Amino acid sequence: MSQNDGTVLHTLERGLHVLEAVAAADGTATAKVLSRQLGLKIGTWYHLLRTLLATGYVVRLPGGRYDVGHRAAALSRHLQRRSGPSPQLSVILTRLHDITRETSYLAGWYHGTLILQHYMSGLNTVSVGNLDVGYDSHMNARASCKAVLAFLPHEQVSAMFEGVPLKRLTPNTITDFDALSVDLVKIRQRGYALDQEEFSEGVSCVSAPFFGNDNLPVGAFTVSVPATRFAERQTSLTAEVREAASMATGLLRTGRLTVPSRNDA
Repeated sequence: MSQNDGTVLHTLERGLHVLEAVAAADGTATAKVLSRQLGLKIGTWYHLLRTLLATGYVVRLPGGRYDVGHRAAALSRHLQRRSGPSPQLSVILTRLHDITRETSYLAGWYHGTLILQHYMSGLNTVSVGNLDVGYDSHMNARASCKAVLAFLPHEQVSAMFEGVPLKRLTPNTITDFDALSVDLVKIRQRGYALDQEEFSEGVSCVSAPFFGNDNLPVGAFTVSVPATRFAERQTSLTAEVREAASMATGLLRTGRLTVPSRNDA
């Protein structure tokens, strides 16, 4: 098969989908459930599953359930080492979560996209679609992505988005590049980004970027809350994510993790 004929190996593609589904199920799903979820005939499912079992990417649990095996776990560790957050940045995320008590996210700029690296669920957890560690899609709709994009060179952002269809996820999603550019200018001016039910209906977010020595953004901290109470908490949440981002910037530039003093007066 030629590498340039525009075709893909569908068996491999289906096998990867099976592996992803097994991982997402956290060891709870059966063959029947997963085959129905993926729209695969049960015979095709078992053919793919036997290969994944034989190579150690999937293991069978008691009760006919399946989970990821040692090969998949090793792959995950390799990816985490390369694209995951440092322990110090994770500490800042923990601090943000403990202060806000809301779902808090840490995302990092990696190979031209913003990847969700770690998150901590809040006391009143809100469901945000398929957003999980490793997520890197829909940069036009996520507050963390817009926070980083706003501080990248304009020509770089243009090369990424101009003429590229932007998917609408909710009625509030920005789907026009010119409108996105205007929003990015506002974000750059105020220093933080908002997602007001743009990625997921019923959920609002505020995000602030942090920077390396070259003054370019390398990631962002984000807090998400139900839209119904976002207005009453927006000011305080914005201050907290900006403090977290400031701590991360200081860490990356000085090598020291410093907790800012707070004036209680």
